[in-house]
Amino acid sequence: MPKVTFIEHNGTPHTVEAVAGQSLMRAAVDNGVPGIDADCGGECACATCHVYVEAAWLARTGERSEMEQSMLSFAAVTQDNSRLSCQVQITPELDGLVVSLPEGQH
Repeated sequence: MPKVTFIEHNGTPHTVEAVAGQSLMRAAVDNGVPGIDADCGGECACATCHVYVEAAWLARTGERSEMEQSMLSFAAVTQDNSRLSCQVQITPELDGLVVSLPEGQH
């Protein structure tokens, strides 16, 4: 199983085992990672699962869809490496992925 590390805004890391084929958001929620609200349940209808993907991993997480880009406009502070974790599918190639969480999900 691929391992993913979520780093809270305060610097606290949470490394979880993720199931290939599930979303990054689902891996966070299923493992009790604080800071991923996932209000819409992974339907790309909010921005409460916003994460920052470390640069070395960005290309491997795929391109943002138009819908994801639109939903990110609701996030408080986006960056070039912003993604909605519900739109990133876990693959074996993402073993070791590191993402950071914003200060809050707005």
